[in-house]
Amino acid sequence: MIKKILKGLAIFLLLAIIAFYFASKPTATKDGAYIPSPFALKLATSPTTDFDNTVYENPHTGNKKVLMVCTEERYMTMANGKKFSTGNHPVEMMLPILHLKNAGFEVDVVTPTGKSAKIEMWAMPEEDENIKKIYSEFKKKFENPGSLSDFVQNSMTDSTDYVAVFIPGGHGAMLGLPESKDMNKVIHWSHDNDMHMLAICHGPAALLAAGMDGNKESFIYNGYKIASFPDAVDEQGPMIGYTPGELPWIYGAKLNKLGVTIINEAADNTVHMDRKLISGASPQAANEFGKLAANELLKAVNK
Repeated sequence: MIKKILKGLAIFLLLAIIAFYFASKPTATKDGAYIPSPFALKLATSPTTDFDNTVYENPHTGNKKVLMVCTEERYMTMANGKKFSTGNHPVEMMLPILHLKNAGFEVDVVTPTGKSAKIEMWAMPEEDENIKKIYSEFKKKFENPGSLSDFVQNSMTDSTDYVAVFIPGGHGAMLGLPESKDMNKVIHWSHDNDMHMLAICHGPAALLAAGMDGNKESFIYNGYKIASFPDAVDEQGPMIGYTPGELPWIYGAKLNKLGVTIINEAADNTVHMDRKLISGASPQAANEFGKLAANELLKAVNK
């Protein structure tokens, strides 16, 4: 009897291991890349969000806007050569936009050269009507964004329309933006003009553009504390099939070398403000990040 029970348990465990193996394998796409495994999607995404539709007293009625800088690159080549299908995370884009709009701020969308903004559609919360509505409203902007290069060359210096720069997360924020000279100029422009910088999850990777020379002493955010997606969690990505291999580089460690401290250890709902830099740890932080940003921008324009 005991032998039969043990044999049954062994078969059960074997089947469970096999099921987990297949459930934790990244899913191949038609274009030869990979999206997160079914297991990883269950852990890391949700069909709804915690957007609370905050009503802001005395919303902004002027012309101040937020410049949202998105990635135009879809594929991240991992250390093993496999391609991860990424972009910007929809919750980290759309949920803060909902709060900014409720507070009366328009949001302009740009990518490095004006190519379409890439979005991790596999992370779209399909049962969240608020997110689906704002995505539909901004779909044309995402498909035909402005060019960051054109903005820097033709509009940035003389522009007084903007109150903040917003860099949403998703691993796509690590593609193209950290080494962009235009991103470098926008960061310095926003800092020199006492604007807010908003960056969530992997978005702070783009801040590395301000320190491309590797000089810690001259880095704008040397000495700052932020909430951001932890390197240690990124390192676990291949284990659950979130990514099809190890990342080609780790952005948090590079920020650390430039004097930035990441205050959270988990990919949680931590948000933080250090001077004019507002940051959030993960999609779980998007609601509080959006509220904090909206409230601080209202304070800035109402001075």
